[in-house]
Amino acid sequence: MAKEVSKTKTEKKQKVYKEVPKGRIYIYSTYNNTIITATDENGNVIASSSAGKMGFSGPKKATPHAAGIIANDVLEKIKKFNLKEVKIFVKGIGTGRDTALRTIAYSGLNIVSIKDITPIPHNGCRPPKVRRV
Repeated sequence: MAKEVSKTKTEKKQKVYKEVPKGRIYIYSTYNNTIITATDENGNVIASSSAGKMGFSGPKKATPHAAGIIANDVLEKIKKFNLKEVKIFVKGIGTGRDTALRTIAYSGLNIVSIKDITPIPHNGCRPPKVRRV
């Protein structure tokens, strides 16, 4: 019987990234945080980042500076997928939405459309009764 020889060198496999020519970028900006997610056309997440992940804490997470750094982080991650065209969906009313959008626009990606998908109440909830003292 022959003995199996174990390899002494550890060989790492290189990760193979699939080619994604078109995709979507979702920017979710609130008063407390900013989250950016990049997906392909089917909605499968390619890359995502948030202010907390990048090391910001407390009120610094909602700043435009944090949003710019988050956008750069996502753009670095999606370079591996060779993304060319993106549709951008912006949701929320935070201060970081404009800065994140500008950072993505200046990156050189071909932006097909920008859509605001912030939910708007159509009459909203019923107000509470008048308080009697």
